[in-house]
Amino acid sequence: MPLNLDRVSQQIDALAADLQAQGQSHAQRLRLALQTLASVGGDALNRKLEAGRFAWPAPHLPADPSARVAPIAAPTDYRALATDGSHIDVERHLAARCALVNISKVMLQYGAHPDARLESAPTLFTGEALAIKVPQTAQEYPLEGPLMGIKRGIDEVVALAELAEESAGDGLPTLVLLDGSLVLWGPAGQQYPDAVRQALLEERLLPALDRLHALNEKGPLALAAYISLPGSAGVADALRLAHCPYPAPQCDPLCGHLNAGSRPCDAVGGLLDRDLFQQTLAPGQRSALFSSASSIVERFYKGHEVSFFYLNIGEEIARVEVPAWVAQNEPLLGLAHALVLDQCRRGLGYPAAIMEAHEQAVINGSDRELFRQMVEEALAGNRLPVYTSGKAWSKRTRWV
Repeated sequence: MPLNLDRVSQQIDALAADLQAQGQSHAQRLRLALQTLASVGGDALNRKLEAGRFAWPAPHLPADPSARVAPIAAPTDYRALATDGSHIDVERHLAARCALVNISKVMLQYGAHPDARLESAPTLFTGEALAIKVPQTAQEYPLEGPLMGIKRGIDEVVALAELAEESAGDGLPTLVLLDGSLVLWGPAGQQYPDAVRQALLEERLLPALDRLHALNEKGPLALAAYISLPGSAGVADALRLAHCPYPAPQCDPLCGHLNAGSRPCDAVGGLLDRDLFQQTLAPGQRSALFSSASSIVERFYKGHEVSFFYLNIGEEIARVEVPAWVAQNEPLLGLAHALVLDQCRRGLGYPAAIMEAHEQAVINGSDRELFRQMVEEALAGNRLPVYTSGKAWSKRTRWV
């Protein structure tokens, strides 16, 4: 039976009406939050954050969290590098247990000697390659689902390091772009033991970041992770501290019994960071630099601690994350700001290099079906049993 669109339409109408009713309250909270952002000192909020137990994940704030920075002029001659990836996960309905990962590499060079390189490399994972083994134990973790997604993200950074090394040496300013966050070991990764974290984070991601950092000896290179339409609320939530009536916040014991909307800090609650910076940043400007307070970053990203800023690219507010060696180097930070803007201009609102990398990496629906057929044909050609589940077979042979 097809989707009952009449019922869906009624529910969507109710959703729109509810959002309209919330609009006035949102506008009031936003006005107060903007006043707070303009008047509060970041150092005072940091001290208050460290003094208690705050329920929201807030970043470390700069002294003036409302600061705005205009871009420097982008160099005419530069290169932009980007990678992206997609994968076909282990599928129990497939005739063989395997996974396919496709990683793209893109180099776009501008100026007096324009050039371009666009490629992708698919890798098939089977057998022992589909698990991460815990040393000195019989335990292993299947490389599928969230863990495969984490590994693929880390492989994209490794590919970026390879691409940057292949392109370095001529002193040309270089922007190295990653689609998404630099924090690649988030909550999904924390369910796995230390041995898995070590195999992926410490033995692959961090050495790749070290390689990118080392390339600055051959010419200016800025690494930046670009997040379009960010859903982050860390800066906005940090403003709650200014409205907390307690010297040291203890959110759960002191306010946990109160309903959402009735807590003192809810006067500026329920906002996204992009709500704030949409109002404060002129096109091309970036915000002040904020530092991630992620426990994973603080424990393991030594030398690559993550900072971020918000950037008004004209069409939207984007979040740009950079490692410590970019954040603490004003020329590199300015280069990242200017070149991300230039890439968005060339990509009509989205970085051109990331857009091209996505096009090279994507595995579409017809590719997935062809991959399944190729696996089945290879098995049949080697006189191996070709099987699938009844569920998958029914989807492919529906007759009612």
